[in-house]
Amino acid sequence: MPLVRLEYPADHVALLVMNRPEALNALNTATRIELVDHFRKLGEDDNIRCIVITGNEKAFVAGADLKEMADEGAAGMTLGKVRERWRVIAGCPKPVIAAVNGFALGGGCELAMHADIIIAGKSAKFGQPEVRVGIMAGGGGTQRLTRAVGKFKAMKMLLTGEPVSAAEAFEMGLASEVVADEQVLDRALEMARTIAALPPLAIRQTKEVVLAGADCSLDAALTLERKAFDILFDTEDQKEGMRAFIEKRKPKFKGK
Repeated sequence: MPLVRLEYPADHVALLVMNRPEALNALNTATRIELVDHFRKLGEDDNIRCIVITGNEKAFVAGADLKEMADEGAAGMTLGKVRERWRVIAGCPKPVIAAVNGFALGGGCELAMHADIIIAGKSAKFGQPEVRVGIMAGGGGTQRLTRAVGKFKAMKMLLTGEPVSAAEAFEMGLASEVVADEQVLDRALEMARTIAALPPLAIRQTKEVVLAGADCSLDAALTLERKAFDILFDTEDQKEGMRAFIEKRKPKFKGK
């Protein structure tokens, strides 16, 4: 049985389903390897234009597998390639939507923050509880959370280990939308279909510039934006999109 199930629910859309329900989808090494393998392959698949990742009604991902980590040492953690695997997910060029029900804690919250859009169910809980077991967030939580919600809200979550509700996550900027629990996946797939119907090169450039520009000065980021903007005028999709708009018809984007 796969630990991460891959499905294709719509044209150009891939769905990754975390599949360790007995462990609330906790991230053990085997699960991380499967997850990264999927992200690597989907990122290189020209037929895929958007990726949705989800868990089940109880948990998106409840955190790292502490049973596997409890007796580990510093050298073992370094040699375990955990950070290298996070980099593959962070570097995925395709838009990623996290459809979150239940617990998104520790590595689960960090996994959700690696997405570009987060759709949360009303009962979802987000948190970085690592300090409660003697460690700290180590999958980007201290940095991605602070960039998403600001220092003071991030510090509250990181230093207390207390989770926040979906409503609180939305208010602080950690979730894109909050919907009824039973609507989470449907809404995420609806959004994925919308994105997949748009020009893939423009979508890819948008994601790349937003992420790269976040760590640049405003002037440098605006230069990146202008260069990417200009490059898109050499694509077939730009010609098709603008002609379709002028001709009042639906465009057909090819990713060229």
